[in-house]
Amino acid sequence: MTKRSGVDAVHNFWACVWQAPQDYDAIDELVVEDFVLISGGKRIESRARFKEWVQGFSAVIDNLDFNVIDSFESHDGSRVASTFRLTGNNNGVFGTAPDGAPLEISGTAVWAVREDGMLLSNRVERNAFEVYQQLTSRTR
Repeated sequence: MTKRSGVDAVHNFWACVWQAPQDYDAIDELVVEDFVLISGGKRIESRARFKEWVQGFSAVIDNLDFNVIDSFESHDGSRVASTFRLTGNNNGVFGTAPDGAPLEISGTAVWAVREDGMLLSNRVERNAFEVYQQLTSRTR
């Protein structure tokens, strides 16, 4: 088993899955079968359900562009905190009308990384309320 930097593992995930061109099948090679995502307090369990979640989230953002802002890891690389910025156009985010309005989402993800670089879990928080306000204030 080759030891891999936790930050390298997370950045590889960001590059393969979220940065264009998005490759959702890469999830099968990068996260463990019993992967756990906690997003906004909601728990999504299993690689398959996580992959569905990623595809559903991505489907409501056209022209998705993803950038890593900053990342750092624990002394042993088993935990990684990574901040990001995602931009695109509204295709129904948060149940809003898919009006193509530009949007920007910022967030923080805290990952658990296995010694071989496989991703075990992710807890992510985003500025969802502020994005929702931005998208719905256009219609008032």
